[in-house]
Amino acid sequence: MEVFCGSRFWDSNLSIHTDNPDLTPCFQNTILAWIPSIYLWTALPFYLLYLKHSRRGYIVLSVLSRFKTLFGVLLWCVSWADLFYSFHELLQSRMPPPVYFVTPLVVGITMGHVNERFRFATFYIYFALIIIELILSCFKEKPPFFSPVNTDPNPSPELTSGFLSRLTFWWFTSTAILGYKRPLEDKDLWSLNEDDTSKSIVQQLSKEWDKEKAECKQKEDVTYRKKSNHVLNHVGDGPEEAEVLIRDKKQNRKPSFLKALLRTFGPYFLIGSFFKLIQDLLSFVNPQLLSVLISFIKNKDAPAWWGFLIAALMFTCAVLQTLILHQHFQYCFVTGMRLRTGITGVIYRKSLVITNSAKRSSTVGEIVNLMSVDAQRFMDLMTFLNMLWSAPLQIFLALYFLWQALGPSVLAGVAVMVLLIPFNSAIAMKTRAFQVEQMRYKDSRIKLMNEILGGIKVLKLYAWEPSFSEKVLEIRRNELRVLKKSAYLNSLSTFAWISAPFLVALTTFAVYVSVDENNILDAEKAFVSLSLFNILKFPLNMLPQVISNIAQTSVSLKRIQQFLSHDELDPNCVETKVIAPGYTISVKNATFSWGKDLKPSLKDINLLVPSGALVAIVGHVGCGKSSLVSALLGEMEKLEGEVAVKGSVAYVPQQAWIQNATLKDNILFGQAPNEQKYQNVLEACALKTDLEVLPGGDQTEIGEKGINLSGGQRQRVSLARAVFSNSDIYLLDDPLSAVDSHVAKHIFDKVIGPDGVLKGKTRILVTHGIGFLPQVDHIIVLVDGKISEMGSYQDLLKQNKAFAEFLRNYALDEDIEEDELTMVEEEEVLLAEDTLSIHTDLADNEPVTNEARKQFLRQLSVISSEGGECPNKMSTKRRVCEKKPAEPPLPRKNPNEKLIQAETTETGTVKLTVFWQYMKAVSPVISLAICFLYCCQNAASIGANVWLSDWTNEPVINGTQHNTSMRIGVYAALGLLQGLIVLVSSFTLAMGGINAARTLHTALLENKFRTPQSFYDTTPTGRIINRFSKDIYVIDEVIPPTILMFLGTFFTSLSTMIVIIASTPLFAVVIVPLAILYFFVQRFYVATSRQLKRLESVSRSPIYSHFSETISGASVIRAYRREKSFVDISDLKVDENQKSYYPGIVSNRWLGIRVEFVGNCIVLFAALFAVIGKNSLNAGLVGLSVSYALQVTLSLNWMVRMTSDLETNIVAVERIKEYSETETEAPWIIEDKSPPEDWPSKGELEFVNYSVRYRKGLDLVLKDLNLQVHGGEKIGIVGRTGAGKSSMTLCLFRILEAAKGEIKIDGVRISEIGLHDLRSRLTIIPQDPVLFSGTLRMNLDPFNKYSDEEIWKALELSHLKRFVSSQPSMLEYECSEGGENLSVGQRQLVCLARALLRKTRILILDEATAAIDLETDDLIQMTIRTQFEDCTVLTIAHRLNTIMDYTRILVLDNGTIAEFDTPANLIASKGIFYSMAKDAGLA
Repeated sequence: MEVFCGSRFWDSNLSIHTDNPDLTPCFQNTILAWIPSIYLWTALPFYLLYLKHSRRGYIVLSVLSRFKTLFGVLLWCVSWADLFYSFHELLQSRMPPPVYFVTPLVVGITMGHVNERFRFATFYIYFALIIIELILSCFKEKPPFFSPVNTDPNPSPELTSGFLSRLTFWWFTSTAILGYKRPLEDKDLWSLNEDDTSKSIVQQLSKEWDKEKAECKQKEDVTYRKKSNHVLNHVGDGPEEAEVLIRDKKQNRKPSFLKALLRTFGPYFLIGSFFKLIQDLLSFVNPQLLSVLISFIKNKDAPAWWGFLIAALMFTCAVLQTLILHQHFQYCFVTGMRLRTGITGVIYRKSLVITNSAKRSSTVGEIVNLMSVDAQRFMDLMTFLNMLWSAPLQIFLALYFLWQALGPSVLAGVAVMVLLIPFNSAIAMKTRAFQVEQMRYKDSRIKLMNEILGGIKVLKLYAWEPSFSEKVLEIRRNELRVLKKSAYLNSLSTFAWISAPFLVALTTFAVYVSVDENNILDAEKAFVSLSLFNILKFPLNMLPQVISNIAQTSVSLKRIQQFLSHDELDPNCVETKVIAPGYTISVKNATFSWGKDLKPSLKDINLLVPSGALVAIVGHVGCGKSSLVSALLGEMEKLEGEVAVKGSVAYVPQQAWIQNATLKDNILFGQAPNEQKYQNVLEACALKTDLEVLPGGDQTEIGEKGINLSGGQRQRVSLARAVFSNSDIYLLDDPLSAVDSHVAKHIFDKVIGPDGVLKGKTRILVTHGIGFLPQVDHIIVLVDGKISEMGSYQDLLKQNKAFAEFLRNYALDEDIEEDELTMVEEEEVLLAEDTLSIHTDLADNEPVTNEARKQFLRQLSVISSEGGECPNKMSTKRRVCEKKPAEPPLPRKNPNEKLIQAETTETGTVKLTVFWQYMKAVSPVISLAICFLYCCQNAASIGANVWLSDWTNEPVINGTQHNTSMRIGVYAALGLLQGLIVLVSSFTLAMGGINAARTLHTALLENKFRTPQSFYDTTPTGRIINRFSKDIYVIDEVIPPTILMFLGTFFTSLSTMIVIIASTPLFAVVIVPLAILYFFVQRFYVATSRQLKRLESVSRSPIYSHFSETISGASVIRAYRREKSFVDISDLKVDENQKSYYPGIVSNRWLGIRVEFVGNCIVLFAALFAVIGKNSLNAGLVGLSVSYALQVTLSLNWMVRMTSDLETNIVAVERIKEYSETETEAPWIIEDKSPPEDWPSKGELEFVNYSVRYRKGLDLVLKDLNLQVHGGEKIGIVGRTGAGKSSMTLCLFRILEAAKGEIKIDGVRISEIGLHDLRSRLTIIPQDPVLFSGTLRMNLDPFNKYSDEEIWKALELSHLKRFVSSQPSMLEYECSEGGENLSVGQRQLVCLARALLRKTRILILDEATAAIDLETDDLIQMTIRTQFEDCTVLTIAHRLNTIMDYTRILVLDNGTIAEFDTPANLIASKGIFYSMAKDAGLA
């Protein structure tokens, strides 16, 4: 080598043991110069190959590339100059060593030094040029000419960012700044990268899954082939046995979805795993460097540059580790995101083709869960999956290095760690059990709240609030009891987690020192071991978690695989090409069933339908009419025979399927709009009148499952969709049953019948309406799944078989049915309106007024758009209006009459007052105590470590250290003290959190029971329930642990700063700039990430609601052949969601790199200042400060996350506060004003100049009423809808407070006494009977005031005794929610029994409308006449015959008294009452 170079290759005196280090010229000229050149030459063939295969177009000559080229040429010149200079020397007979020829030659050819001046100059020029080139190559080039063009309106900046920018996620900065300036919106998000879109991912995954299925199928075929040979040999055995034998021998494997997933996402994921490997190895470099640093500090005559080099290496290593770790995370998260996209897409596509029998095996909810929960599990697992191999690797390496430092005594420490694992897992198991129990309480509490809010009006009327509030609080107490238990456990596990590293260190050091007194604990050993133990902590804790995650995910995988392996519908079950001429439908000898293993529901069907015919299918319930229609659609399993259907099909199912879209979209169903045709369809389907009622006309947003349309409207929309589709064949499955009879007639004449819109098309109509049969061409009569006869109406009548009998049965009911239908339709609307408690009395028998109905529908459309489950508190609830900006607003509604106010959403930072409110709820004293405890805990922790550093500096005498036992004792005491304080503080914090949860919930509940009724009329229940479920959950279970983590990380970071400043005071100078940098990053991140989270959760629920909609409407989608477009919609929705999820991932990476950089700087400066002040420092202190600095990055990172979470979640406190402070009604009881015990003894009523309105800003409903009712009078109150009848009852109970005037009962002004005093002394039988889930006894007497005898007496008088005594549980009979398990009549009688129990001098009877049967009505009237003989009775009547014998009748008109006299006088005076009586046929 020396001959080649002309000098020595390596000289340690020159390079290491000196204050001014340098490398030998030989080393520089060989190794340093050759390595890059060798690398480039090796890379060349691969690069050429790449260029050949990827045609990316021609290079654009930008300024950047010109500069690069220029500097490249200069470099090249410089290295050739070197070579020529060597030749020049040779010619001048100064023989330069051969290296001076080779190196410039190698460098010169590849790309393009020194005791003489020339080589010196070229070296520096060369170096400067190389630096410039390096900087230039970090910028991103313009794309080449002719490269594929990106047409994206908002492409991700990632695509165009350079290498460094990608490495540090610098390209995200602009978004972070934007998010800080103003809340981000949808339009600010970039489009997804091509590889992340549903289109490309699902395509890949489907391809792999199909390949996997095909492979399994092939194997199966092979077995079958073997089987057939086998059969030939054993003709005698009979083929079946042979088949069985083979089947058993070779078990076919099922197609594995896991394989498909691995093939699709594996390669990409492995890149991430590779990064993880490098990062794991790098994480062990710093502890080694720390030990080098400590020995450098000890060695007082080492040259200073060693120290600087070590510090620089530490910093470089940490930065590398950061960059690589975040690349790894990026790959993992993106894989997770793609997995979710892929699984969602595959499940969605599968759900469109799965057979009905398969669909029955799992409910819609379960299938939606596959998509939401199970796909989510995969996503969560991806982050940690690498831990499976990485954790054992880290543990192994850490133990190896520890063994080297401390020998076998390490095992003691490891034993402690291993022992802690079962302890932790036991706690986790127990916690999970508590969680389940607590969920149970929570569910029952929410269910009860739901009922209470639904029946709040009734509770107010009966003055039953205290009883129900007690029930809620009872459940809440149990819930908090369980929470408290799990808080105890959690503080134990926190204790274990925090004390673990300490206990491990303690046992290890104690064993190490005690085993042999020559074992000396010096700084190097102690602090290097400490930092290694810190590395160990993470994998040991993660392993059990990863394993349980994998277990959960494998369950999910099984479920998904099972769903994806379900049978699919056979697309060739119905022939669509070939058919006998002149016919559109032919079925020959076909037998169908709903599943391969079920018995056939249609047998031997033979059917030919000529083109353009109208065919009716009739038969009794369950004889297979709908099945026949499904069979023609190919929805059933065809067991034998053949079916042919030629032409496009339109299908109207029996239960209309309505999408959550505008009414117009529901009808167009993806067809091109055509205004003229559209209007004709609306006219024909009788939808014109409905459009006038709907708040937005045909732009009204229809809720999920068509919630804001009546049954009849849904059916007509479904029919309109079919008519608009203009298909060749119409399959109409009983579309006329849900509509009133007159509408049915209109539709038959205008649409289906011989002169309808569809004449000339082939129509198959399933029907029960006998009136239409004479007008159809053919009738098919089905009996038990067989066609019993076919022919025209006349033919079948003549035959006098099944059809004639069918006619006779139904013709009797026909005239009755007419009336019933109208009643049902009307009643449906009314019930819906009642449940929404809008107090314009809608329940007259006359048609409902448009205005009221409009309000009701508007209310619904807002509710449905707000969605019961709004996954995030902040979601912007404006879907109703945002959908269709293009349509001009309809002129007919004025904007301020909007019934329901949009929910306010908080954006921007959270005010400090909210934190103060939470602290008040926790109680300020406890809050201070918690902070104090945290300070103590960290003081103890610092104390222990300072003591350790002091111990390591103890002088070594005769190869041993003295008073080791004292050292160990104090160390242990300090450490255990820290653990104890941790236990106490986390426990106090948990108690404080539960305290806060209790106070906030109680305040909210209290306020909601005392809120006036008007609040409930303008606020959807869902929104209030959200406060009770989501927000209370956050306060119970999310905020306390977040605060715990936040305080923990905050104090850890603080104590690090204190320790470093204490050991190297110079460090204080750097803290300020670092803190500023940290603060800015934190503010930018929090603002951006919070808004991204909101956007993500708002865009998530549409995926699932669209999916559940698709499942329920799969047959319709297939019939219209719209699968493709529905798949596209679903993909779009998933992509929309991922579009806000992806920046969320990147924002975490961006934050991580920035914050860890701050942490790495702390490491750098701690080491640097230690080197600078090395003469005044001892090794122990340096070890202490640097080992503290090494662990600060993690806590800095978490601190930002926790701040962000805390800000996001503390909003719940604000939202609950907002609803705990809404205005309340008058006090329930006013002590000194309470009326006498027996009040009202006479039952006299007096209205004096009384006026009232529903809410501020609305018109008066009752105007200047003056009337007097004597005790014991029976008064009937009548009037048209909206005259103010119901308002009178609401005024008596002070649900509405007077605008002016007053009401006196027995001379007492009701406005002066407490509400409960008033309400409990009046009796009401409300219009809609509300029952709560619970026992019957509780429904009658929630306060347990009455004895069993009294209750039985009341039941007897209300004619319920027979029913109740026939039940096994008698009075303890469980009523289900809303009293579902009692008939409407029985519910009404329960209300009567309530009234009989209470029996006060004044009874108000708000008569029920159409909902009640006449029999019950008579019972009630009779009971009232006998039992309430001496009471004052006010009846709001809808049927005049019930009040014709009353004392007087009050006729209200438009809020004023029109007539008030005896019935006889009123009829004689021929006024309003007379005309009403005449209509009712009573006059």
